[in-house]
Amino acid sequence: MSTKPTTTDLQWTELDQRAVDTVRVLAADAVQKVGNGHPGTAMSLAPAAYTLFQKVMRHDPADADWTGRDRFVLSAGHSSLTLYIQLYLAGYGLELDDLKAFRTWGSRTPGHPEYGHTTGVETTTGPLGQGVANAVGMAMAARYERGLFDPEAATGTSPFDHTVWVVAGDGCLQEGISAEASSLAGHQKLGNLVLLWDDNHISIEGDTETAVSEDTLKRYESYGWHVQRVEQSPSGDLDPEGLYKALQAAKAETERPSFIAARSIIAWPAPNAQNTEAAHGSALGDEEIAATKRVLGFDPEKTFEVSDEVISHTREALDRGREAKAEWEKSLAAWRTANPERAAEFDRISAGELPEGWEDKLPVFEAGHSVATRAASGKVLQALGGVIPELWGGSADLAGSNNTTIDKTSSFLPAGNPLPEADPYGRTIHFGIREHSMAAAMNGIALHGNTRVYGGTFLVFSDYMRNAVRLSALMHLPVTYVWTHDSIGLGEDGPTHQPVEHIASLRAIPGLNVVRPADANETTIAWREILRRGRKDFGRSAPHGLALTRQGVPTYPANEDTAKGGYVLLDAEGGEPQVVLIGTGSEVQLAVEARDELQAAGVPTRVVSVPCVEWFEEQDQAYKDSVLPPSVKARVAVEAGIGLTWHRYVGDAGRIVSLEHFGASADAKVLFREFGFTAGRVAAAARESLAAAAR
Repeated sequence: MSTKPTTTDLQWTELDQRAVDTVRVLAADAVQKVGNGHPGTAMSLAPAAYTLFQKVMRHDPADADWTGRDRFVLSAGHSSLTLYIQLYLAGYGLELDDLKAFRTWGSRTPGHPEYGHTTGVETTTGPLGQGVANAVGMAMAARYERGLFDPEAATGTSPFDHTVWVVAGDGCLQEGISAEASSLAGHQKLGNLVLLWDDNHISIEGDTETAVSEDTLKRYESYGWHVQRVEQSPSGDLDPEGLYKALQAAKAETERPSFIAARSIIAWPAPNAQNTEAAHGSALGDEEIAATKRVLGFDPEKTFEVSDEVISHTREALDRGREAKAEWEKSLAAWRTANPERAAEFDRISAGELPEGWEDKLPVFEAGHSVATRAASGKVLQALGGVIPELWGGSADLAGSNNTTIDKTSSFLPAGNPLPEADPYGRTIHFGIREHSMAAAMNGIALHGNTRVYGGTFLVFSDYMRNAVRLSALMHLPVTYVWTHDSIGLGEDGPTHQPVEHIASLRAIPGLNVVRPADANETTIAWREILRRGRKDFGRSAPHGLALTRQGVPTYPANEDTAKGGYVLLDAEGGEPQVVLIGTGSEVQLAVEARDELQAAGVPTRVVSVPCVEWFEEQDQAYKDSVLPPSVKARVAVEAGIGLTWHRYVGDAGRIVSLEHFGASADAKVLFREFGFTAGRVAAAARESLAAAAR
């Protein structure tokens, strides 16, 4: 058995050390059984993870969704066993058979932690660095939640005070997203955030000297973080006493986020595999595992060995969790008595309900006027700001262009910020020019619960966000992306800023609803539907991306079928439709104008607006056929981007007016004319389709 540390501050017994060593053999056995995985980090991080779950964190394994709990994020998601084994030991519902089924079909222990799949997993962490940004978002959400419900309480005295813990590895800190997020966290002075860096000097290609030579601690000091280092024990293992002291000091630091560097040896104490890149992502092999078990005092002939004494000891976390939750519930009851109105708001928001009468505040726009959909979206946000306090958000330094300022007098900024609108509990978030971390922080905000978040940038920069957007969809999170300047219609900034392939590529993400409204009224109804879909009584949530115009577009009478994703905007006159023109976003107006031309020529023409393909596909077949009659083979779809989306809707005889190349720098009207986005071209395409359908 490993040498037992002695300490006065930390109660660390022989059973604690045995439990830590049990973690190590379980990690090695689990990877060996399936034949693949990442044993080394789980082995070396065992003292840190155990100290957090058994000695430091406030959590209740019997209630993984308890509002008052600390949050734990394993950003180094490849080391999923680091988390799974602690969930097993603490009593979250995983059992030894789940560890034996690691990384296999149907198991509760997939290769990377998955939110909603395994109880106790707070977020899906696959791509490195995402978890760091998720944790920053959680810490931001915790502060905003406190502002909603208990802003006057002294630090550390509110039932809404808790800590966000995140464990990150070398890979997490090399990814740029973590730099963006950590910079923002330091600027925001998120004193409720603690990051433990597993500084093991190993990545897939070997020693990290191959790629990194910076002083990471000084980097985090420059971000404004409280920085500590935990040295190894004389044996080479992580020192539980040093870890405990550092974690407690970090928790006590409430003015700054805390960064703890823990120098570990990957795969410790495996005699030959420790400190090697092979231990990062490969099974150790039977002989090395047997040798490791001998070092730790385990029977090399046994696998998945857990003594009754160890599991009984670690399951005491259930008792501690029950006691911690009971104490918290007493403080919440006292808060309820003192704050009945806020308590009612807390109950409403926790239940996922929206305030009564909120829809009455939505603006309705007069038909005939030209309004940019980004401007309409801004008016919706300002109208709802006063009635939905949990709705907040901002932009990646593009608020004036995205129209994402919900309250100009209230910015989410820490105490001490010199700006006059600065408020630790402010409504408007300034993410800075950090699109990637903005999207992942929004995921963290949504995961934390009790608020509704949105964030904006130009549509072309959704490329910077894509990984986090994909994870939004994978986790079914109700986040809203506000992507403006949605086509060549943005004009003179040119092809670097003009999205062409973006709408189609975003529609390709399963579970992401992309909404491209045709006008101001569709924008209002889209926002209403997005918020409605975020309620708990709606069912499974989903992220939404609003693609909005820079330029003004004609306003049509509001149509409630906008919420169905596709509807008949203008029907054929003079008989059943002979051709259907399908438009989305700013190109709907071209379909309307082309219809006028075709109707004048005696061709009954229907115009269908499709603001959201995903919503439309949710409808039953009868409704979809009523909008796009199967008998009408002549169809034209028009969108100022690649036409990939529309082939299934127009059929063999159909035509697509699209943009299959990059744009150019010129006035928007010139670009639409030169690239063929005109009513005349749409009408010509309709005639071609009619001829093809007649063959």
